[in-house]
Amino acid sequence: MPFDPHSVDCWIFDLDNTLYPSSANLFSQIDVLMGKFITELLGCDQAEARRIQKMYFHDHGTTLAGLMHFHTVEPAEFLAYVHDVDMSVLDAAPRLADRLRALPGRRLIFTNADATYATRALDRLGIADCFEGIWDIQAMEYRPKPEAGAYLGMIDHFAINPTRAVFIEDSARNLPPAKRLGMQTVWIDMQTEWGEQAKDDSTIDVKIDDMAAWLDQVVGELARKP
Repeated sequence: MPFDPHSVDCWIFDLDNTLYPSSANLFSQIDVLMGKFITELLGCDQAEARRIQKMYFHDHGTTLAGLMHFHTVEPAEFLAYVHDVDMSVLDAAPRLADRLRALPGRRLIFTNADATYATRALDRLGIADCFEGIWDIQAMEYRPKPEAGAYLGMIDHFAINPTRAVFIEDSARNLPPAKRLGMQTVWIDMQTEWGEQAKDDSTIDVKIDDMAAWLDQVVGELARKP
């Protein structure tokens, strides 16, 4: 194994395009709704709304952070609007659930979405009971990954020892802060348009492209004594 799973007692997972495949296109629904929200807010056309949406995402970590900074958008209103999506595109993932339950220690969700949306997705996947808690955008006080405070707040709240934690995430730019804190890191490459943004190979311990298959390997390694 490229990293040591025996040293891990806290498994931290991103949600979107990490615990389900990007082929579900769930985020594309959110993408469309964000564009509509910006169009209605600013009275611009779709092309301009998309330019603003992507600019805020790249410059501020989330589109919401940019909208809050420049347009004083109420976050609860925005989140309710853009997360009103059809979860039926997600299939139950019993194999993933089995592998998650086999991991020793604690399991957490670390997401720039909100807990209401995250819980809906986890329920649809059949893995909600696999996790102790969710550290979401509201808990981060709307300062999203990759801002350092998002990670420090989670570590403090859940009393995590970062040197005994691993963070699994599809957006490579969100891994360096975790690595600097002493976490092991796993990048799941879902071939999305933003997945490789600001990728720093020195902050990635493991690269994977299939979560369940990687967890098969991890569980097998854990079954052997260190």
